[in-house]
Amino acid sequence: MPSSETTDMKSEQRSPWWWVPSLYYAQGIPYVVVMLVSVIFYKRMGISNTDIALYTSWLYLPWVIKPLWSPVVDILRTKRFWIVTMQLIIGAGLGGVALTIPAPNFFKLTLGFFWLLAFSSATHDIAADGFYMLGLSQHKQAWFVGIRSTFYRFAMITGQGLLIIFAGYIESHTGLPSLNIDVIATPQAKIGNLLNIGSLDRSPLPGELRIVSEPETLRINPVPRNQSEIDSIISMAKQWNSPRERNSTESNGNINVNPTEPTWWGETVVTPLETFLKKHFGQSTGIIAGEKAGNIGLLAIRLSDKPEPGKEIVVNLGRVSGNKSIGLVEGSRMVFTAENWNRPYLIVLQLDPKLKQAAKATFKARAGNIPLAWTITFLVIAVLFILFFIYHKFILPYPDQDRPAAETNNFFADFFHTFASFFKKDRIGVAIAFILIYRFGEAQLVKLATPFMLDAQEIGGLALTTGQVGFVYGTLGIIMLTLGGILGGVLAAGNGLKYWLWWMALAMKLPDSVYVYLAYAQPDNFVIINLCVAIEQFGYGFGFTAYMLFMIYVSEGEHKTAHYAISTGFMALGMMIPGMFSGWLQEIIGYQHFFIWVLLATVPGFILIKYISIDPEFGRKRRSE
Repeated sequence: MPSSETTDMKSEQRSPWWWVPSLYYAQGIPYVVVMLVSVIFYKRMGISNTDIALYTSWLYLPWVIKPLWSPVVDILRTKRFWIVTMQLIIGAGLGGVALTIPAPNFFKLTLGFFWLLAFSSATHDIAADGFYMLGLSQHKQAWFVGIRSTFYRFAMITGQGLLIIFAGYIESHTGLPSLNIDVIATPQAKIGNLLNIGSLDRSPLPGELRIVSEPETLRINPVPRNQSEIDSIISMAKQWNSPRERNSTESNGNINVNPTEPTWWGETVVTPLETFLKKHFGQSTGIIAGEKAGNIGLLAIRLSDKPEPGKEIVVNLGRVSGNKSIGLVEGSRMVFTAENWNRPYLIVLQLDPKLKQAAKATFKARAGNIPLAWTITFLVIAVLFILFFIYHKFILPYPDQDRPAAETNNFFADFFHTFASFFKKDRIGVAIAFILIYRFGEAQLVKLATPFMLDAQEIGGLALTTGQVGFVYGTLGIIMLTLGGILGGVLAAGNGLKYWLWWMALAMKLPDSVYVYLAYAQPDNFVIINLCVAIEQFGYGFGFTAYMLFMIYVSEGEHKTAHYAISTGFMALGMMIPGMFSGWLQEIIGYQHFFIWVLLATVPGFILIKYISIDPEFGRKRRSE
């Protein structure tokens, strides 16, 4: 039987190809799951944009405070121990997310597991980066830096692309068949031809369980009607849809996270601010023309038969093609159970009052099994991390230098001295402000970009499927992001950071305007949407190079590793705070005005460029090199 010394020797001599690619692939996946996949998951599960942006932005906190507990990883146990332990915990956390999705209070439970994943992922980052430096010589560190970066990008593609596409595939191939409903604006239709609720058939229908619409094709006369009459009918439909025979608010995940009693903050700050923003910056619906409003039509949607006891079937309705002057006013999301399957939802569709000619739009009712799709997806990632844990438990080498740091009486004094020295740097206040504000607009954009893609066109979105969003951001988007970063690094190495800073900032911020175009045009062409996102992602990758180089520049000098960690903490804080209020703001002013606001929010970053100081030679390749 081989001795432990022989085993250690073989482990140390093991090729880095055995563990560097897999280690950094494993490092990237939990980050993208916590920061990006969670947003799409909660959107598909019916959580509001306000809650999504607020609570997923809080998940940045572990990366904000990561510099504070990174010394603990050095002092307690080895980097190898932390890596394999965190991978096991991450696998367990992902399994926890999967198993709590069917629960009535899934939002609270899954959010708790995402917090566990966030702290475990941040700790894994510390240990993996330290192990990389301890397990390789300086020459091999330099040689494998491109390999680790490449496999980290592969993890981003897996998380943003393949996993989302996989969840979308399951969504579209489970549940009930989709139902297309044609809505036609035609002068031949009766002006007051509305649905008689009492005459609707509620008996079970033969055949497989399916979505039923009455009528299957809706015709609406484009002649405008009195606003008061239209308001009365819409109010009636909303009242009919709201009192369900069970507590649908809890079961679909939109839990009440705010106190039931009004608070001083809410009454004196939030409510007046919301009223002001809605009055002056709220998005107009365009369905009212003076005292006249666009004519409306009603549909009734139910199930053909009773589903299994305890099973929920969620039906989402939205326009998929046709004239955008035909909009959905009420009934975009329906929740059916064994108790209310034959009590139809009333769907209200309204014409733009300026519409004077015949028009047609197609709406699709989808009832994919969303909870099942995401449960399977998270279980797959959980199994993957259990395999990572087993693999790295046996494959990672045992470097001699990977030992717990000796705890001395001067540790805390050294620790606080390192932190204090960062804040004593020349013009550090301006540098910190720049790190916090450079991505002020983009931090808000990133939280609402995927919800915008998924939301129905009637509320300002693009009505893409989950799989389409995975393709947009996880394939072409991540490729263009990578290419932009590579080009930025090459150019900065040629002329230095100071020369390219303004151009990189422009390249990062001006392409945000493609979202203004998408919000106003709402194109149905998937190629155009991909092209717009590709432009924005390329510019973001190019401009982000300047941001990373500036943090390296600020960290130069003694304790550069610790100071760079502090800079990344401020970077995460700069993403967390703007993201927290972005969903609330968007729901008040609408997507169109929100993306205009994002463009305006990039201006402070431009202004601060004038006040930061950068050595013109920083980043430029020297002749001796």
